[in-house]
Amino acid sequence: MVSTVSAWVTDFFTYETTKSVVVKSWSVGIINRIVQLLIITYFIGWVFIHEKAYQTTDTGIESSVMTKVKGFGYHQSRVMDVADYVSPPQGTGVFCIMTKLIITENQFQGRCQETEKRFNCSTDENCQEHYGTVLSNGVITGVCLMDDNATQGMCEIEGWCPAENDRVQIEPMIDVKNFTIFIKNSIRFPLFNVTRGNFPSTMTSEKIKSCIYDPVEEPFCPIFRVGDVLNYTGQNVADLAKKGGEIGINIQWKCNLDLNIDYCVPKYFFTRLDTPFAKNAVSKGYNFRYAKYFKTENGTEFRTLHKAYAIRFDVMVTGNAGKFDTIPTLINLVAAFTSIGLGTVLCDLILLNFLKGADQYKAKKFEEVSEAQIEATLTQSQGSQLSLKAGMKSSGDSGAISLNTYDQPEPV
Repeated sequence: MVSTVSAWVTDFFTYETTKSVVVKSWSVGIINRIVQLLIITYFIGWVFIHEKAYQTTDTGIESSVMTKVKGFGYHQSRVMDVADYVSPPQGTGVFCIMTKLIITENQFQGRCQETEKRFNCSTDENCQEHYGTVLSNGVITGVCLMDDNATQGMCEIEGWCPAENDRVQIEPMIDVKNFTIFIKNSIRFPLFNVTRGNFPSTMTSEKIKSCIYDPVEEPFCPIFRVGDVLNYTGQNVADLAKKGGEIGINIQWKCNLDLNIDYCVPKYFFTRLDTPFAKNAVSKGYNFRYAKYFKTENGTEFRTLHKAYAIRFDVMVTGNAGKFDTIPTLINLVAAFTSIGLGTVLCDLILLNFLKGADQYKAKKFEEVSEAQIEATLTQSQGSQLSLKAGMKSSGDSGAISLNTYDQPEPV
C-alpha cells in the first residue's frame, strides 16, 4: 500500500516537456505541408475574406417602413381606387390589396335561415345538434325553416340577416398587376451610429415618378410594380387574385463600413410566405371580413358586410454592418496560428501508427529521464551527450534530434 501511494506521488510530481524530433521523410513532410496549406487557405479565404472575422458586427438594425399604393382597377363594374382596396390605409409595413369582394348588403339584426349546406335539416332535432357551433353565420336557434311542400329546409339563426352567401362566383380584379407600391425605408445601426435610406438623397421627384424597380436596370428605385413582384416569386397573378395570398418583400442591408458609406445600399428579395399552404384543400389563400354600419331614419342600425380576398404584403427589413476592430482580428489570428499545429498532430498519428519504424519513432519521441541519469551524466566528461547512438545528430542550441529514414530498422 505504501509503495503504491509512493509511486502515485512520484508520478504526480513529474514534469513533461516537448522534445523535438526531425523526421526526414518525404511522405510525412508533404502531408504536413498540405494540411498547413489547407488551414491557412481556410482562414484567409473563408474566415477573414468571406466572413470578415476581423470586424465587429452590429446585427441590431433599427428600421422604419412606410408604404403607399397607387392604381385603378375594375371590380363588379365599379372603378376601384386606393381608398377602396387598400387595408389598413395608414401605409405601414404590412398591408393588403383587396382583389375580390363578396358584398352582403342591408343586414339587420333578426332571425333568418342559414345559407351553409351543412345546416340542411328536415326536423328541429337536426338543428338542435348544432347548438354552440361557431361555423354558422349566427346563433343557431334550433328551429328548422322549410318552405311549403318542401322536404328539406335550413336551420334558423339569430344575428345579422340575411346571412352571407360566400359561394357566389365573382371575377377578381386582375388590374392589380398594374398597381405600384412605393416603399420608403430608413435604417440605423446603433453600434456605429450610421443611418441610411433605401433610395439616394440625390434622387429627384421626377425620377421617382418615372422609375420602376428592376434588379439590374433600376436597383435603387423605390417604386415596385405588383405584377413584377408576383413574377419574382413565381406566382400566377390570376390565381393569387382569386384566392389571395401572402407575399414577403425583404429589404436586406449588408454594410461593410470599412468602405465608403455610399456602398451601404439595400438589396430586395421576394418570396411567397404562405407557400406551405398554397396546395391545401382548406385554409388556402388569404381573406378577411369587415363591415360598414349605417342607420335608418328611425334609428335602426344596419350594415353592409364585405368578405375580402386580398394579397397581403409583408415588408421585412434585415441586415448587419461590420467595421474593423483589433480585438476580433487578434483572436482569429491566434486561432489561425494555433490551428496550424493540427498538421503536427496528424503527422504524429501517422508516424506512431501507420508507417514502418513506428516503434523507433516512439522511442525517440517519448523518453523518460530520471534524476539518477542526470547525476550520472554530470560525472561524465564535459561535452558528452545523452543517449545518442551512431547515425543520430543533435543540435547544440535546441536539443532537437534528427531522425533519418535510414535509421529505422529493417522489418524482420
